[in-house]
Amino acid sequence: MEEWKRLLRESIATAEDLAGYIDVDQDEIRDTVRRYPMRINPYFLGLIREKGDPIGLQVIPDREEIEDRVCVEDPLNEEGDSPVPNIVHRYPDRVLFLVATQCPVYCRFCTRKRKVGTPRFVTSSTIQTGIDYIKGNSGIRDVILSGGDPLLLVDNEIERILEALRRIPHIEIIRIGTRVPSALPQRITRGLCNIIKKYHPVYINIHFNHPDEITEESKYACEMLSDAGIPLGSQTVLLKGVNDDPDIIKRLMQRLLAIRVRPYYIYQADLTLGTNHFRTDVGTGIRIMKNLMGF
Repeated sequence: MEEWKRLLRESIATAEDLAGYIDVDQDEIRDTVRRYPMRINPYFLGLIREKGDPIGLQVIPDREEIEDRVCVEDPLNEEGDSPVPNIVHRYPDRVLFLVATQCPVYCRFCTRKRKVGTPRFVTSSTIQTGIDYIKGNSGIRDVILSGGDPLLLVDNEIERILEALRRIPHIEIIRIGTRVPSALPQRITRGLCNIIKKYHPVYINIHFNHPDEITEESKYACEMLSDAGIPLGSQTVLLKGVNDDPDIIKRLMQRLLAIRVRPYYIYQADLTLGTNHFRTDVGTGIRIMKNLMGF
């Protein structure tokens, strides 16, 4: 079995399993996981140094998730902009195409908490329907693959999707949004890189939130992708207690550049139900951006 598949299989998914590694309130974890599933693969678990640290806060369930009365399930109105299942067509020339249900870890601040980790919101039928929709709309030139995490699909399924999109004459750019290089870098293999580079131009945007996520393993994964000619960008969400500090963001951006990943977006967190305790105010983001100037 490939190492990344073994790590996924050994992921922490229950309160009892998590309590074997970290001192947690098992009742609180159980209550939260009934609504929003947990997955912490062994690699990412190994980055957690102590309870409440910036890595653990991102993936360990918290009762505040189920006590949120402020936010809404679909703050970006993806369902309203979805002409067929799992296609979000908001902008004239591009679509978001959801092709996977699983992620290497389940981030507690996920903007798609309503869907990710739940079975069968993506099927072979919805993928084919999405490809047919893209094929039938000649104004679309840019497709963003998301989910879930597209790079958790097996190699031949990733290739099937990329090949189908590349056969559509009006598709110029394919983008992949992923947390795999930061949260399960073992998934990035020579074989996967060889598949992706056949379908250029392909861009990959990676989700990094904290400098401690940049390890020898994630560095190696990013280097393999870069060596395959894939431009890499980073998407970072401002999260209270995780990275809402100018020095942390500066160190993250500098370390990303050193591993050939271009800082691309810093996001104000979405108003997603179950995530309000992570949200920073707009002033925090402005202060961080001002402190980045010159660096």
